[in-house]
Amino acid sequence: MEGLFFNVNNGYIEGVVRGYRNSLLTSQNYNNLTQCETIDDVRLQLSPAYGDYLAALPPNPSTSSLAAKTTDKLVADFRYVQSNATGSLAKFMEYLTYGYMIDNVALLITGTLHERDTRELLERCHPLGWFETMPVLCVATNIEELYNSVLIETPLAPYFKGSLSHQDLDELNIEIIRNTLYKNYLEDFYSWVNSHPELKGTPTSEVMSEVLEFEADRRSINITLNSFGTELSKADRKKLYPNFGRLYPEGTLMLSRADDIEGVRIAVDGVADYKTFFDQTGLSQNGPSGVGNMAGGTGAEGKSLEDLFYQKEMEISKMAFTRQFTHAVVYAWVKLREQEIRNITWISECIAQNQKERIGNYISVF
Repeated sequence: MEGLFFNVNNGYIEGVVRGYRNSLLTSQNYNNLTQCETIDDVRLQLSPAYGDYLAALPPNPSTSSLAAKTTDKLVADFRYVQSNATGSLAKFMEYLTYGYMIDNVALLITGTLHERDTRELLERCHPLGWFETMPVLCVATNIEELYNSVLIETPLAPYFKGSLSHQDLDELNIEIIRNTLYKNYLEDFYSWVNSHPELKGTPTSEVMSEVLEFEADRRSINITLNSFGTELSKADRKKLYPNFGRLYPEGTLMLSRADDIEGVRIAVDGVADYKTFFDQTGLSQNGPSGVGNMAGGTGAEGKSLEDLFYQKEMEISKMAFTRQFTHAVVYAWVKLREQEIRNITWISECIAQNQKERIGNYISVF
């Protein structure tokens, strides 16, 4: 029954994605990369995996241009899969692009507020979040016009309606806007994978429920930690939490009432993974509070809370490939490739700065 609605074409696509998964860099590849002395050496080591995408780069390219080209390869592979997807998989892949669209729209809102150059803004947008009418947003001369354009011209319109007005679109609220859109998006995606007649009760709904519940919890924890020392009220903070996840509802209620990191630690104590993360980073102790310790504070292995969240995301993504007949392998493959690009960028930056000793702690190999 698991494969009842998984048609032949989508079965072919799953095979393609599993092939992409097998082409990810191996431990030996990373070993070779850590021996590189220059960015040109890095490019040479990456040639078998990224081929023509790196060929056009100038000698000793910047780390940002190297990251851009490796991202181009991911986008091209994603678009190939998307162009061949049918039925529920086609819609599933649309959902995967919405998160990038939210980031792009937030970038355009910020740019409009600061009267930035339109072309510069479009160049900085993530290609997986590109939609046909995106240039229309840049024509807006004020925030109200931009808001109306978003409601009419973008796939994100349902996530704006009833949640945000054009009065909300100001610099102070930009992160509130982004998190509100993500909350609405995650809730919609979660509902869809658990209610769609082709997906309900299948491995896709099981794996993606775990994926999305983890993402909902991660965002709730990060929103809480980032809110300390800001003007965001507890009531407004609570509105940004997705209404599902392993922490929901008791844990998120406790998060909404937390006044400090100790309050956050108590709120997540019932979920073993998150409790372990706080223990490993020292956040379970009476250390410094706020974003610094969340993103940059380190535990015994030099890893921050955000590093451990990424590590958990990679574990979930790897496990997705142990299941058959599931759209979740597409999601998992994208996340693994994004981590690979982060790894490449980090290694390149360490080499460029002649600080190769820093490489090891931040590499996730899968």
